[in-house]
Amino acid sequence: MIRFENVSVRYGEDTGPTLRNVDLTVSEGELVLLVGPSGVGKSTLLGAVSGLVPHFTGGTLTGRVTVDGRDTRTHPPRELADLVGTVGQDPSAHFVTDTVEDELAYGMESLGLGPGVMRRRVEETLDLLGLAALRDRPIATLSGGQRQRVAIGSVLTPHPKVLVLDEPTSALDPSAAEDVLAVLQRLVHDLGTTVLLAEHRLERVVQYADQVLLLPEGVMGPPAEMMAVSPVHPPVVALGRLAGWDPLPLTVRDARRRAAPLKTRLAGRLTEGDPAGLLPHPAPSRDRGSAPHPVRPPAASSNAGRAGLPAPPAFEARGSGGGTSGYGEGRGGGFSLFRRRRTHPAPAPTDPLVAVTALAVRRGRVEALRRIDLQVTAGETVALMGRNGAGKSTLLSTLVGMIEPTSGTVRVAGRAPHATDPRELIRRVGLVPQEPRDLLYTDTVAAECAAADADADATPGTCRALVEELLPGVADDTHPRDLSEGQRLALALAVVLTGRPPLLLLDEPTRGLDYAAKARLVARLRSLAAEGHAIVLATHDVELAAELAHRVVIVADGEVVADGPTAEVVVSSPAFSPQVAKILAPQPWLTVEQVEAAL
Repeated sequence: MIRFENVSVRYGEDTGPTLRNVDLTVSEGELVLLVGPSGVGKSTLLGAVSGLVPHFTGGTLTGRVTVDGRDTRTHPPRELADLVGTVGQDPSAHFVTDTVEDELAYGMESLGLGPGVMRRRVEETLDLLGLAALRDRPIATLSGGQRQRVAIGSVLTPHPKVLVLDEPTSALDPSAAEDVLAVLQRLVHDLGTTVLLAEHRLERVVQYADQVLLLPEGVMGPPAEMMAVSPVHPPVVALGRLAGWDPLPLTVRDARRRAAPLKTRLAGRLTEGDPAGLLPHPAPSRDRGSAPHPVRPPAASSNAGRAGLPAPPAFEARGSGGGTSGYGEGRGGGFSLFRRRRTHPAPAPTDPLVAVTALAVRRGRVEALRRIDLQVTAGETVALMGRNGAGKSTLLSTLVGMIEPTSGTVRVAGRAPHATDPRELIRRVGLVPQEPRDLLYTDTVAAECAAADADADATPGTCRALVEELLPGVADDTHPRDLSEGQRLALALAVVLTGRPPLLLLDEPTRGLDYAAKARLVARLRSLAAEGHAIVLATHDVELAAELAHRVVIVADGEVVADGPTAEVVVSSPAFSPQVAKILAPQPWLTVEQVEAAL
């Protein structure tokens, strides 16, 4: 069905090839998973199948790519539209119409299908992807995960022979991701659809794959064989390697069947009372009168492996005329709330940094939040979890003052965000939104970093050092639009972290990040929390929550339904439990790191 013959892709004369001498054949009715670190060419390979590379992206493609006998060099994307359905990393870039139902029908209209066929396929897709309740909703009002499901549905309705999906579950909650992957598996098995899929959250998808393609090596084989040699692998494989299991398990079920001896060894450590502090640490006290963690320089161990990182600027108090700009001022205009910030004092020790009481938010006809109570103290990391559309991003937007509460109260460092001058608010809170491009508007990585240093009054080079820590090897003259989605996110994180806000809000911070990049992010966020920063992150990444969060708050239909220590909340929830917790239950281990330290 798909054939690559000695294919190389180069985007610039002065750069090396993104893909080099790729030879592979994908048979009809196979699901092939592309695996590799960020920036190794996974999206480029997928684009070569759909014809977007090089017809739309530019660059030079040598060699030959054929899809069902059609040469993509001579067939532009419009001539492959009946054969290949594509969903890229940014679902919003695909939308043509205004409502969910119209978007699902648009591709079929373009191919000239009859009204009866169109109606039947739209109804099937609405049911398959759980979109029936959203059929009349404007796409602009949907959450990121809901938009991703609509984008996937819009390429399913024309029934293409080949599906090309780039990070298709990155914005989906665990249950929605399982539903989408089950649909893809049904298409592969029942209809013979060929699926090429790139995904960093391998714990979700590797068990569904018929073949795994490792990049940049270009080696393809069965999932178990590839996971045995892949530097990128899910927690279940990492645990299997640690325990010496052969063959390596790919699913929680397989791992549980072999886990009895390992659980016996670990049980001995539990009887010792956890002397090494290996189990998940408790959150800082949330009593209103308790003092927050002091802001202090990082410990020597927190900077291991980051030689040469400039020291971040110390906190210092500034008046409201400290030179920052409000909305529409300075570079970045309306996004200045996210970007322009200066150093700032820690909150008063008698108050929590974040205090939300009986919060309700209504957006049009939708009651997005209701009766929300939440407190976050300095030094605490809180993970907001829940299904797509539950209200997590709305809550973050309320904390940063972008949305005014309909009722209830919100206080950040003692101030109501929506009623606070942006020049004052930005000294206290920083937000990294789901779309990192909202923060990036210069022509090079170096220019973004220089502007971030200036905005934060940081030592020149601070932002660039953060970029190198989170995203090693990116050249200064690289344009942000030429970065992968995960690389853009890492750059946006570095830009916001340069300002060192006491409250850091992150919306899906691991979307598009490989495991190595996520580990670097976790190390940096742990360091910030240890220094006294409060972190609130909305995420569907259960592994991230297990590694990082002191508390997990589960939101459903705009309400808080669970709030407690991470180990208690995630272990009791099948949907939000990490792989290690499922394998080693009822013992309280959450991560491979904890198990390795115990052994």
